[in-house]
Amino acid sequence: MQVEQSLFPQISKVFTVAELTRTIRGTLETKFAAVWVQGEISNYKLHPSVHQYFTLKDARAQIACVIFRNTLPSFRQPLVDGAQVQVYGQVSVFEARGQYQLSVQILQPRGLGVLQAKFEALKRKLEAEGLFAAERKCALPKFPKRIGIVTSPSGAAIRDMLNVLRRRAPWLQILINPVRVQGTGAAAEIAVAIRELATPNENWLPVNLIVVARGGGSIEDLWEFNEEIVARTIVDVGVPIVSAIGHEIDFTICDFVADLRAPTPSAAAELIVPDIVDLRRRIVVFDRGLGRELLKRMRDAQQQLDLTRGSLHRHVAHKIDNYRRGLVHIASALQLRSPARELVMRRNRFADLQRRFATLPPRFLEDAKQRFRRMEGILRVLGPDATLRRGYSITTDERGKLIRTIAAIRPKMKIRTRVTDGEFGSTISSA
Repeated sequence: MQVEQSLFPQISKVFTVAELTRTIRGTLETKFAAVWVQGEISNYKLHPSVHQYFTLKDARAQIACVIFRNTLPSFRQPLVDGAQVQVYGQVSVFEARGQYQLSVQILQPRGLGVLQAKFEALKRKLEAEGLFAAERKCALPKFPKRIGIVTSPSGAAIRDMLNVLRRRAPWLQILINPVRVQGTGAAAEIAVAIRELATPNENWLPVNLIVVARGGGSIEDLWEFNEEIVARTIVDVGVPIVSAIGHEIDFTICDFVADLRAPTPSAAAELIVPDIVDLRRRIVVFDRGLGRELLKRMRDAQQQLDLTRGSLHRHVAHKIDNYRRGLVHIASALQLRSPARELVMRRNRFADLQRRFATLPPRFLEDAKQRFRRMEGILRVLGPDATLRRGYSITTDERGKLIRTIAAIRPKMKIRTRVTDGEFGSTISSA
């Protein structure tokens, strides 16, 4: 029993196959980060799912590889057995078969170079995210007042830029944030420096744009500007970024994500600010053009004023002529009805009436006398007295009102009766 216990030590747990495989997978994926592996392709197969499977081998070993759909773009030349390649990927385990494999993320012909492959892979990734799109990029200010420069303070690039900037834009305020532009950790310094310049504080005012600059060099020398941290920092800040890395033939990831790529640091200085000499020349041209335009407009205004003055004079003269004709008409009407003329006419008419009145009274008086005599003769014949003399009488009540009918009298009523030679009173005894 002692021997059995030593040969078969007590185990705390019995794994299932799946558990053991999953544990191995976790150990492998934790132990190995993404790795570069080179070898020869064999057993290549394009699955209907568009996943690609092959074995990467050398003279002594082999490893299964898989390229999942949409992981890599289409290759210029199709993959074939026997091709010598370099692949970059993550070591993992396919649990269903219990075999370890390499999930390929980058594939290139053998000998191309690891840095170039990493550059192409990151470029494809960021381009797929839209970070290179033109509509995302900002326009640079035409007349910046303050700029920030992220570069090495001891390099030739900053000296060249300062010489050009002082010559072209002496008014410009320049803020330099010094960083390392080469070596491990330089990419993080560059990203921090960009964010510091893009965030104003009590030490400096906001800058209008930022230039990320470095002189020329090999791909290894410029590599820090190909790191993803720098690219994403340029995209995140809200200040326009100009990339001026290396020489004209050099391209970095920084160039693609920046708002403007300059071929060299000196060219960047010429692109971001206008030339003061050119500005002065343009000001002179604009000044002359403005003078000519003002003179032209003044002359046009003078002509318009003359035209308006002539039109106004004609209008006023027409109005005055109309008023003059109206005044003449009114004067003529007043002349016809003038007080002196009316007085003469009235005086003449009065004199005529006076003459007529002077001749008319005697004749009118004689005619009136004759009419009176005729009326008197008629009254003598038809008047009340003549009627009374013919035996008639006139009876009235006490108030002198004529009594014409028997109905107008009543008992004990006092009446008066008039006859031709007088009148007398009486009282009615009964009706």
